[in-house]
Amino acid sequence: MPTQIPSKQIIEAAHIRIAPYIHRTAVLQSKQINEILNCSIFFKCENFQKVGAFKSRGAVNAVFSLKEEELIKGVCTHSSGNHAQALARAAALAKVQAHIVMPNNAPKVKIAAVENYGGKIYFCKPTQADREKTLEKVILETDATFIHPYNNLEVIAGQSTAAKELISEIPNLDIIIAPVGGGGLLSGTALSSFYFGNNIKVIGAEPKNADDAYLSFHSGEIHPSNDPQTMADGLLTSLGDITFPIIQKHVEQILVCQEETIINAMKLIYERLKIVIEPSSAVALAVVMENPDMFKNKKLGIILSGGNVDLSGFFESLLDA
Repeated sequence: MPTQIPSKQIIEAAHIRIAPYIHRTAVLQSKQINEILNCSIFFKCENFQKVGAFKSRGAVNAVFSLKEEELIKGVCTHSSGNHAQALARAAALAKVQAHIVMPNNAPKVKIAAVENYGGKIYFCKPTQADREKTLEKVILETDATFIHPYNNLEVIAGQSTAAKELISEIPNLDIIIAPVGGGGLLSGTALSSFYFGNNIKVIGAEPKNADDAYLSFHSGEIHPSNDPQTMADGLLTSLGDITFPIIQKHVEQILVCQEETIINAMKLIYERLKIVIEPSSAVALAVVMENPDMFKNKKLGIILSGGNVDLSGFFESLLDA
């Protein structure tokens, strides 16, 4: 198991490296949401980020950390969407080809974005095994450098910068909550909270219907994501052997939420903040909604991880919910 983790200095260097290529995203508040939930919430809006998600941070840092000989034949990855878009864009910035393995049920909006950034897509069945098998073939054919969606030190360092910015703007937070799928954002958030914060507790948020990180956290060993059935399509992957030890060491706990609450959290943010977030983002607010006593009178930071929603039929489904 890897023991190296990004240091404070590495995260600071990553922030400088990616600054020309990303947004320093806004931090928003809603008086009405604060009153409804009886706490003070500061939303770090990574839905306003390049490609509409925090993934731009890690992808840009990873690509621009590579040596020239590692870049020359391009980069590759497997992703259901946001990392795919982010890596395709980062590769375009570096003027190299991105080879992207995507499940055949990936949201159309994310497929279109990868194509628009010049990424070459290889579709596979929507299982982790098929993703990895297809990627192996791509690497054999192209000799491209693999940039893992989350289990990569440079990716984690890049993702850490979202919480770093939040902490610098809003000091003395009690808690920061981030969604957890593979753990890149959560582990990065935990590291920045440890290095730059003042005794900030970090909590992971996950759908109950895809609770492998919750199970892993409480059992002490990685549980694979086994046929998750959730609308939060960005949180379907299992923790990695780099992200998991960081989460074990620096995360206070992981909470789960119901699908209905994810919908209600999206509605609340849309109605009160007037912004669109994707379901994977909404889980962070959903766990607050399901555990009001735990967060009463607390000063919270919430990472809104992305805003890439496939609008085809989406609002109709919300109205029917």
